[in-house]
Amino acid sequence: MKKVLFIDRDGTLIRETPDEQIDSFEKLLFYPDALFYMSKIAKELDFELVMITNQDGLGTDVFPEETFWPVHNFIIKIFENEGIVFKEQIIDKSFAKDNSPNRKPNTGLLTAYFSNEYDLQNSYVIGDRLTDLELAKNLNAKGIYINDYTNLGNNEITVERNALNKYISLETNSWKEIYEFLKMPLRIAEISRKTNETDIGIKINIDGIGESNISTGLSFFDHMLDQIAKHGNMDLTIKVIGDLKVDEHHTIEDTAIALGEVFNMAIGDKLGIERYGFTLPMDDCLAQVAIDFGGRNWLVWNANFKREKIGEMPTEMFYHFFKSFTDGAKANLNIKAEGKNEHHKIEAIFKAFAKAIKVAVKRDVNKMILPSTKGML
Repeated sequence: MKKVLFIDRDGTLIRETPDEQIDSFEKLLFYPDALFYMSKIAKELDFELVMITNQDGLGTDVFPEETFWPVHNFIIKIFENEGIVFKEQIIDKSFAKDNSPNRKPNTGLLTAYFSNEYDLQNSYVIGDRLTDLELAKNLNAKGIYINDYTNLGNNEITVERNALNKYISLETNSWKEIYEFLKMPLRIAEISRKTNETDIGIKINIDGIGESNISTGLSFFDHMLDQIAKHGNMDLTIKVIGDLKVDEHHTIEDTAIALGEVFNMAIGDKLGIERYGFTLPMDDCLAQVAIDFGGRNWLVWNANFKREKIGEMPTEMFYHFFKSFTDGAKANLNIKAEGKNEHHKIEAIFKAFAKAIKVAVKRDVNKMILPSTKGML
């Protein structure tokens, strides 16, 4: 199925003007870096390009067509010279008050894209107006919002914007960031795992900011899982209902399995990842964690604990947690820790584990290749 970039023109590819009419060459100014990064998008990524723009009253006395087309055709020619070819240029000429079904954000001129030929859920609308976000909503696509932060004082706009936030995949005023985002989309995955012993839901954004919402019924376990999110710079939501009336074993084990599986899903094709350790001190302790998301599960564990429990979490389950994670994530994991304070020791392990993951899953937009001589991971 084909993916599409539905791209607004004014304020996105070229600069908007106060009168909202690009009707002379004197008014024409390309958006910074749009040509350079649109060229890279066209050459490197697998999207059809569709320009969609509202040109209020085009063809009327207030906006004669003879002043529009020379500038527009020049814009198109400049883009074509850089290898940027639009499959369609969809231009609606109605006024906002006309409520035309063809006027963006309505989809009257886009019916051809509502077919099994197109993957709209993984397509994007790129634009600088809230109508572009509404178009993304109406297409069941995603939005990339080019925001120069000029409308933040308008309360009505702010309210409407808040209602559309969930359709924004990226908000930026940089075409470089748009290119990098499209080449390296956010790695988000979600999993539900239900057995007779546990009911688990996990959502992860590997490319998040360290936010977490974790509830397993075991406070110390929650605290350790928080370390993964915070120090791994990933967003992590974990909700677990387990048979704690029996003991902690199934809750910890099944959470680790599901967490490993959702990591494996989120990492996806592994293109461009660094793939590979981390050493982290914490007061009297030193923890060393090395990880390899290479497709094979293995755990080497060299950490001993003298206490039976830390919080309500049995120390014997620490090994079991990481073993179960490697099984689900299909990863190699080598863990070593030494120190006197048992709380510090396991917390240092979880923090080093998070940092090791952060290093391993980091991507380089200029080297989107598989880190393996085998040709597969």
